[in-house]
Amino acid sequence: MPKLLLLSLLCVFPILATAQSSTDIYLVDLNNGNILDTPEGPLNLTNRDGYDNQPFFSPDGDYLLYTSQRGEQSDIYRVSFPDLQIDQVTDTPESEYSPTVTPDRAGFSAIRVESDGTQRLWRFDMDGNNPTLLFEDIKPVGYHAWANDNQVAMFILGEPPTLQVGSLADGKAYIAEGSIGRSMHQVPGTDTISFFLNQSESQWQIRSLDPSSGTVQYIASTLPGREDYAWMPNGTLLMADGPVLYQFKPRPSLGLVSGDGQAEWAPLYDFSSHGISNITRLSVSPKGDKLAFVADRE
Repeated sequence: MPKLLLLSLLCVFPILATAQSSTDIYLVDLNNGNILDTPEGPLNLTNRDGYDNQPFFSPDGDYLLYTSQRGEQSDIYRVSFPDLQIDQVTDTPESEYSPTVTPDRAGFSAIRVESDGTQRLWRFDMDGNNPTLLFEDIKPVGYHAWANDNQVAMFILGEPPTLQVGSLADGKAYIAEGSIGRSMHQVPGTDTISFFLNQSESQWQIRSLDPSSGTVQYIASTLPGREDYAWMPNGTLLMADGPVLYQFKPRPSLGLVSGDGQAEWAPLYDFSSHGISNITRLSVSPKGDKLAFVADRE
């Protein structure tokens, strides 16, 4: 069934809400947490009219998976380093979104929008073959993040959206928190998941969830009106507001990451001089030497 059918559901499914916008994925080098400034500025990896989004680095940092919409199709693509070769990974009648390398590193998981519009979490081999449904009854899934080999946190669409944790051992899920946002990540060096929580129009927060105990901890308030963030390997949080990238170092007392107790989001780099006006999703390589970010195509 053509994927155009699914675009009629834009007002319902936030995973598709930006599918018609034009976005590019950019790459910059990092050195000790700082942006390496070059005259040419950030490298535009995709550089085309269309939707390229949801970047995810491989555990070895050798390639980047991302979602690309070509015409009516949304599939998973890969850009390899250092030659920057781009390859299509999935080529199916369905749409795939949010590629994430699985903890065993043998494949990747992605949200598949099936022919009837159902959104569920699937696993693929690294070459895009052998799709396998992971959770029969957990739907509609919008986004996800792995906590460990067995547990995966999922953004479940609804009013409000909820955070549910699924277990591969028994296929079951439990609701961990409500009113969450799309950005969720494994906290570096832990089995906890950080997620965005929208408590009210003025209270947007990043919190952590221990999927085994259900313990939730406050990490930080977000920049006003922003929900996309990423972790550096050293435990620093990155978030953007418009063209400006900010950093935040959580308190060591959280027991999650090491930090110096920085109390506020501090500006790290302004990309406006490079023609970038609005940064959204962010992804940092596991070695902390590269940052990929999504920006609106001007």
